[in-house]
Amino acid sequence: MKEGSLSGGGAAAGGSDPRQPSTAKPYAPPKLSPQDLPIDYAGFLAVVFGVVGVMLRYKACSWIAIIFCAQSLANMKNFENDLKQLSMAFM
Repeated sequence: MKEGSLSGGGAAAGGSDPRQPSTAKPYAPPKLSPQDLPIDYAGFLAVVFGVVGVMLRYKACSWIAIIFCAQSLANMKNFENDLKQLSMAFM
């Protein structure tokens, strides 16, 4: 197959591509310190619902806390810091 027949552009596919592959750079995400990371709302809600469930003996709040805790575990970005926070949420 020809290259021009795949794109369907006709004149634009004839070798007049203005992009320069030699100047393309791979994307490198910016380095963030643990203090600059966004707040883990699921972990925070797990702690809040856990405390409410224990203090007021609401089983529904305790189950919601377990669900939020699992969600926080699934979305961990910084393993060491988040593991400490998650273990505190389970306590």
